Amino acid sequence: MGNNTTEPATMKNYLIALSVILLIVPTGLLAQKFDGLDNNLSNLYRMSDAKTRSISPENFTGEKGKGGMSELGEGAASHEARELGQGYKVSPYVIIEPGEVFTMAEMEGPGCIQHIWLTPTGDWRFYILRFYWDDEDEPSVEVPVGDFFGMGWGEYAHLNSLAVCVNPGRAFNCYWQMPFKKKCKITMENIDVKPTRLYYQVDYVLTDVPDDAAYFHAQFRNPDPDKDKEAYTIVDNIKGKGQYVGTYMAWQVNNNGWWGEGEIKFFMDGDKEFPTICGTGAEDYFCGSYNFDVGGQYKEFSTPYSGLHQVIRPDGSYQANTRFGLYRWHITDPIRFEKDLRVTIQDLGWRSERRYLKQGSDIASVAFWYQDEPHVPFPALPSKDDLEVR
Repeated sequence: MGNNTTEPATMKNYLIALSVILLIVPTGLLAQKFDGLDNNLSNLYRMSDAKTRSISPENFTGEKGKGGMSELGEGAASHEARELGQGYKVSPYVIIEPGEVFTMAEMEGPGCIQHIWLTPTGDWRFYILRFYWDDEDEPSVEVPVGDFFGMGWGEYAHLNSLAVCVNPGRAFNCYWQMPFKKKCKITMENIDVKPTRLYYQVDYVLTDVPDDAAYFHAQFRNPDPDKDKEAYTIVDNIKGKGQYVGTYMAWQVNNNGWWGEGEIKFFMDGDKEFPTICGTGAEDYFCGSYNFDVGGQYKEFSTPYSGLHQVIRPDGSYQANTRFGLYRWHITDPIRFEKDLRVTIQDLGWRSERRYLKQGSDIASVAFWYQDEPHVPFPALPSKDDLEVR
């Protein structure tokens, strides 16, 4: 009987404690701080201690309260603003001279780039974008500006996707999320013989970055056409852990007939002769089918994840070959690798009697991926003459 008298009190205390836990746990979960990353319509209502900043010619450092301070004589548009003065669009752009490497942005982390807008004049193949993370010596991004934004042929085409948008007229927008833990530096090199006028804006947030955040990478390739090669290499010698997230290709066909029979292959984590992932054809990889043909004509399309956004048709004089711009973003289906990655695509068309034809197409490409650092240094960019659209 003595033991039974304590049981009601013990049970009461247990129920009280359980009620407190049930009340506290949901409250604690809701009270977790939002870092301001991974924004979408389902979480835009959440408050965050993240600090929004933006670097442009009107605020080269991105510092709070330092925008639009250029005085007459300091900014590139001083002449246009001469009757109005400071605060009236004195420095909306920069001029990058031939041979100059201009530092577009430097920022101290931790933080994350969330949007880049820019619009350069001149030949887009001759302005080289480079991104450096955490004081690295070798860039993690090294791409001609046109190709980085899906405009490898130097001609405007509307591109409407989640990761990249190119809008009238020649407005380049990038929405790839680019976290950094210590520092970010972005440069543009002008290898042309004439200056370029560059308007740009880099929008970023200063906030804590998850421990498992990888670094953004992009690499350009543009080898000479070679019909004897087994396949075109989009990227190779990626070492480390990460995920492949996108491909852009500027593809010129140098023969008649359908050109996109080649299979894309992802060799990962020790694959040698045969890959883990093997596609069924170029148009299939870029999420089209049957030659992108509608009524006997190539049909351009641009969607959130993939597109044939550009078809440049022969004009009967100097535009002798058909050229294509294609993109495929692996946003919902990243290609994850643990140790290494190599990506190739065969350059195949059709010949008589329904036989495959090894082609010698003129191809340029950009591979996009995230990985831990350090990364293997990239191959040297082609010379200026070899970069020129030919």
